[in-house]
Amino acid sequence: MEFRLGDRRPCIALVATLGDRGMPEPLERIPDPETLARWCVEGGFLPLSPRISVAELASARLLREAIYRAACAVRQAHKPLSEDVATINIWATRGTLVPVLTSDGRSADWKSERTLSPVLATIARDAIDMLTGTPAARIKLCADSTCRGLFVDESRPGKRRWCSMNFCGNRAKSRTFARRHREA
Repeated sequence: MEFRLGDRRPCIALVATLGDRGMPEPLERIPDPETLARWCVEGGFLPLSPRISVAELASARLLREAIYRAACAVRQAHKPLSEDVATINIWATRGTLVPVLTSDGRSADWKSERTLSPVLATIARDAIDMLTGTPAARIKLCADSTCRGLFVDESRPGKRRWCSMNFCGNRAKSRTFARRHREA
């Protein structure tokens, strides 16, 4: 099971841990605490796997869904649910990951942590930044009806349709190609 990290914003990387949102049974990419710990390392949030409890996994999923629902509401010019706003705000008030300058003086890394809380706090603050600093028309859901993944359209014309051209975009183009050849 691959994580869909890429160069996504931290809040969108967390939202992407639930895939195939348009399907009857979405794909849970963080089914257990160990997988969430691996996601923290592979996502570049922590250098070493933290110990994560079942309760912390539930908290991460709760934050993930609050971000997704709030983004969906904002993109449709609606007010997010008060409980989603509260969840994001509660996490945002906690201590976040601390950036540190690397020895080359040209890049940054995160100060070594071994707990989940600063990761979720950093993600919550990123969600607030996205929801308040991104035009609502640029917060989009993937056009692939099985995916429905969240992304920010940073293309100049603002016409991006898929969360990932390499995955959903290629899948859609392959379906279109196959359909045209069947019709011919």
